[in-house]
Amino acid sequence: MKILTIYPGSVNARHIAEAVERLRAGAIICFPTDTVYALGCDALNQRAIESLCRLKGINPDKNQLSVVCSGLSQASEYVRIDNAAYRIVKEYLPGPYTFVLPASTKLPKVFKGRKTVGLRIPDNDIAVALAEELGNPILTTSVEVGEEWDSTNAESLAMCYGSDVSIVVDGGDGGTVPSTVVDLTDPSDPQVIRQGLGDF
Repeated sequence: MKILTIYPGSVNARHIAEAVERLRAGAIICFPTDTVYALGCDALNQRAIESLCRLKGINPDKNQLSVVCSGLSQASEYVRIDNAAYRIVKEYLPGPYTFVLPASTKLPKVFKGRKTVGLRIPDNDIAVALAEELGNPILTTSVEVGEEWDSTNAESLAMCYGSDVSIVVDGGDGGTVPSTVVDLTDPSDPQVIRQGLGDF
């Protein structure tokens, strides 16, 4: 477990590269977003995905999986976004939203059963830089919010997860309200599944 401090507004390229090196090796990292801190792994690494799902108690057959992308250009390779959906996501992203869209065949087999994926492009330089440096999406899930630890504080999260997480990227205090989840599988009738930080 290692904590890498990146001050808001000044992305440290060396720290980003170190965190991405761990992602490429199949490790799980903890990093800030524009909502709450998140756990993430390489979204193209099947074994890393299985490790992250075990850590969070996620059943990929039943739970929605989400990915962080560096921008719409990267997202369009892994998520199917038609013209109607594109107009909506372009208006709201980057921002505190997760848009549920059809998954492309480029994502690993763990996504095949559900056929959809949650798309996140956070308004956070660190999260975007990580996905950009990795060159593909980061599978992501929010950290646990518990009474025994402060989920907004990187050092507290490092103690909470211990050796299960390779690196915690400390980007300052995190939030406590998750993203707003919007089902965009039918762009003519978007459905808010979870109201979070973003107004839709």
